[in-house]
Amino acid sequence: MRLFDLLNRRRDMPLPDPPARLGTHAGLAYALFLPAGEPRGGIVIVHGAGSCKESHFDFARAARAAGFAAVAFDMRGHGESGGRLDGRLLDDVAAIATLVPRPLALRGSSMGGYVALLAAPPLRADAVVAICPASADMLLRGLRAGRLKFDADERALEGFLLEHDLTAAVEQLRTPLLLLHAEGDEQVPVDHSVALHRAAGAPRKRLIALPGGHHRSVQHDAELQGEALRFVERAFAGR
Repeated sequence: MRLFDLLNRRRDMPLPDPPARLGTHAGLAYALFLPAGEPRGGIVIVHGAGSCKESHFDFARAARAAGFAAVAFDMRGHGESGGRLDGRLLDDVAAIATLVPRPLALRGSSMGGYVALLAAPPLRADAVVAICPASADMLLRGLRAGRLKFDADERALEGFLLEHDLTAAVEQLRTPLLLLHAEGDEQVPVDHSVALHRAAGAPRKRLIALPGGHHRSVQHDAELQGEALRFVERAFAGR
């Protein structure tokens, strides 16, 4: 096929439905996806270090199609949100969570998985999905080495990470928990999720380790997105 024909064909392809609302709340840029009918609950999507809300629009659209309201947002120092990432991570997730109805699920990837797991208890979330979640120690090492590509208040963020050990938090977790991890993850070893699953105090918990893959493959896998949404649906039904 000639390039001209290919470009014309792509112009004829329907564009994905946009978010219902784009805006800023508590200084954080967000995109809200709403189903056609009454939402079955809400999902807050937390991106990873150096990422942005748009990277997770595929999951937000899948959540909308399944009947959930979903909101993706840019953490401070990322995307269209101003400022620098600091010690307000949990407050920021709480602020964004007011944009969707309950019951509430949190879904985070990498650094976002770390934040989602920490935020679940204070928000009284009804489900949490963590994808290749980073640890505080991993994030600290990246911050100190300058490998994290976002604007940060390094002193405030370091203080937060030192005060919030993920394993200790997960031991106290009582929220239904789904961990998803690629065995080929080159940034966060799958053994980390195995250890978190073993330590988790949640009465309902599950770990899916996908052979192969890489650090970002699981979050965009359509089958695993469906598995996450089914997990959320069951958690909401069993409240």
